[in-house]
Amino acid sequence: VMRARHTHRSCALTLLALLFPLWEWGCWGLNPNSGDLEKSPHSDPDPWEILNRHKRSWVWNQFFVLEEYTGNEPLYVGKLHSDVDKGDGKVKYVLSGEGATSIFTIDENTGDIHATKRLDREAQAYYTLQAQAVDRLTNLPVEPKSEFVVKVQDINDNEPKFLDGPYLAGVPEMSPLGTMVVQVAATDADDPTYGNSARVVYSIIHGQPYFSVEPKTGVIRTALPNMDRETRDQYVLVIQAKDMVGQMGGLSGTTSVTVTLTDVNDNPPRFTHKSYQYTVLESLPVQSVVARIKAADFDIGSNAEMDYRIMDGDGPGMFNITTDEDTQEGVIILLKPLDFETKSSFSLRIEVTNRNIDSDFLSLGPFSDTTSVKVTVEDVNEPPVFSSPLSKMVVSEDAKVGTSIGRVSAHDPDTSNSAIRYSIDRNTDLERFFNVDALSGVISTAKPLDREANSIHNLTIFAIENPTQIGKGIALITVQDINDNAPVFAIDYETLLCENAMPGQVIQTISAVDKDEPLSGHRFYFALAAPAAGNLNFTLRDNKDNTASILTKRGGFRRREQPVYHLPVLIVDSGSPALSSTNTLSVRVCDCDSDGVALSCGAVAYTATGLSTGALLAILGCIITLLVMVLLIVTMRRRRKEPLILEEERDIRENIVRYDDEGGGEEDTEAFDMVTLRNLNVIRDPSVRRDVTPDTPTFFHYPSGTRPSYKSLPDNVVFREFIWDRLKDADVDPSAPPYDSLQTYAFEGSGSVAESLSSLESLSTDSDQNYDYLSNWGPRFKKLADLYGNSDGTSVLS
Repeated sequence: VMRARHTHRSCALTLLALLFPLWEWGCWGLNPNSGDLEKSPHSDPDPWEILNRHKRSWVWNQFFVLEEYTGNEPLYVGKLHSDVDKGDGKVKYVLSGEGATSIFTIDENTGDIHATKRLDREAQAYYTLQAQAVDRLTNLPVEPKSEFVVKVQDINDNEPKFLDGPYLAGVPEMSPLGTMVVQVAATDADDPTYGNSARVVYSIIHGQPYFSVEPKTGVIRTALPNMDRETRDQYVLVIQAKDMVGQMGGLSGTTSVTVTLTDVNDNPPRFTHKSYQYTVLESLPVQSVVARIKAADFDIGSNAEMDYRIMDGDGPGMFNITTDEDTQEGVIILLKPLDFETKSSFSLRIEVTNRNIDSDFLSLGPFSDTTSVKVTVEDVNEPPVFSSPLSKMVVSEDAKVGTSIGRVSAHDPDTSNSAIRYSIDRNTDLERFFNVDALSGVISTAKPLDREANSIHNLTIFAIENPTQIGKGIALITVQDINDNAPVFAIDYETLLCENAMPGQVIQTISAVDKDEPLSGHRFYFALAAPAAGNLNFTLRDNKDNTASILTKRGGFRRREQPVYHLPVLIVDSGSPALSSTNTLSVRVCDCDSDGVALSCGAVAYTATGLSTGALLAILGCIITLLVMVLLIVTMRRRRKEPLILEEERDIRENIVRYDDEGGGEEDTEAFDMVTLRNLNVIRDPSVRRDVTPDTPTFFHYPSGTRPSYKSLPDNVVFREFIWDRLKDADVDPSAPPYDSLQTYAFEGSGSVAESLSSLESLSTDSDQNYDYLSNWGPRFKKLADLYGNSDGTSVLS
């Protein structure tokens, strides 16, 4: 039989206390997999089978280990032993499960179990392990695997903690004794089922004698009655929670509780003075603030809200008082204008009352108060005042310049009764139709009036006492109408007459307008003017409703005979005197369809006999062809290239002509055509750009009056003569002495040491440059030395 032994004497009593319940479990808490013979859990137990249960080879108890062991050696937990183990070393003990090898170790020879690390019950309260005895040589189990529990035994190593602290709480002021404020709660991580390590009691460390705390529940209550917020509104309490039921050696934790006394309406409003005096100017505008008064109330929030009212006074309707919701002040407002000359002071009786009264505190006195307010009015120099702010006047449209229309009047409200002068604000009378007498205030016309242009004039009149005191009044002048406009057609009529119109047919209905506006309304009379009164084509019928109809007298109108008829119409109004005007109505004769819809109107266009359509198309084609040819000619002329060689009559200043064709030397006559150079100046005009005959030396001396053409000269002489001619043009040209002309000719012999002949500098008769060094360059530069080697310029060696 395998047994477990626990050698800790401190655990002996605990093990004994656990023997009885373990015995009821059967085999001391072993797992059914330990090899015992058990029936199915769904069958009823056989009492005989229980009595004849097989003997177990493993017998052990539940192990206990104290937490937070601080010793230097591994903590001995217990010992496992099997009856199979004869002590000969053939049996090996193996441990597996939670914490095996990392926390718990077992001696495979002796079965001793040790804990190698400090255990914390609050981290893990128990560990479930499996133990097995196996053959050391074959590793085959000699006992079935069995499971056991190592329970971590609690010690008081955790202090109580207030997880919800610090606390904020409130209680109404003036609360009775024992009013609950808040409940605090502390938790202890120790085992509440073992000992008193987790049993907490509460106490108050700071906050007496105002508050108390119940030791078991943590409920905080008021300890004094009638605490006044206005005296002190906040208290900070320190509450302690101690485990071990508060006994010596217990651990404790603290938290703070901030208790705020909330306000109740226990203070009535009171004015700080029994009377107040204020002074205002009589010019103070209506709805302005006259004064602000405030009653003192030590409460806050809604408990300090107040209402003010005027109980009585000697100026009824002059003032009103309202409450400023932000400051709880009483604001006295002016309702009517002040007049120092009429009344110079006012006395008011004002009452203030709490808006929200708590019936529980009515015994503290009336929650209202009264005071007196005296308002003194100061005199100011006021501007003149018009007797009537708005003066209405009427004037006829035909009133002559200088006609008096009406009079405005103003007075000085001050006792000084200063003189007043009147004037018109010209911003309201830009065209200066009116004038006002500066002393009397009489308004008169200054220009002829036109009702049709402006029927009402709104003038601002100034009453001036001094430059700083100016009163304003309004004069509204209405211009009465007279009959000064003749009636005219209402619109520009477009009258169409069909050629097939029948006699007596209405072709147009006309009406009239008149800019005048008679009081009785318009009445117009229509008739044909004298020149057309007896015409044979049309007649006019007055409809007696300010309209008239135009009718035909005959039929058979033809556009070819007369396309348009002009009919003068006389219109007379009903004014006094009556005015009339003659308006011309144009009637156009039209070709109409059967429904009377005009198809074409006016004169008939005559078509003359002319060319056929084919001839017109042919003419149009010729015109287009000519235009195309002109465009082609213009385009070709624009694209024509300019000659490369400048003619002598052209300006040769600052022009360079280059021939980028290089030959093989003097002997090479195939690479470059010499004939081209010989024919460059075949056509010459000595008179062009020459007003003097230059005296320029040549390379050859010719008989007087004879000079052969270029064709008869050798090639080398042709080039030299050509170059000298060009130099002549550049040097002796009187029209442009500051300019040079340089023309380069790429002509060189074969096998030149220099490989390419550089451009030659122009030679002039006054050049002082020395070219004698060319003779030192060898026979290949002999020709250049002959051309430029002579510095006197009078002769050249050939």
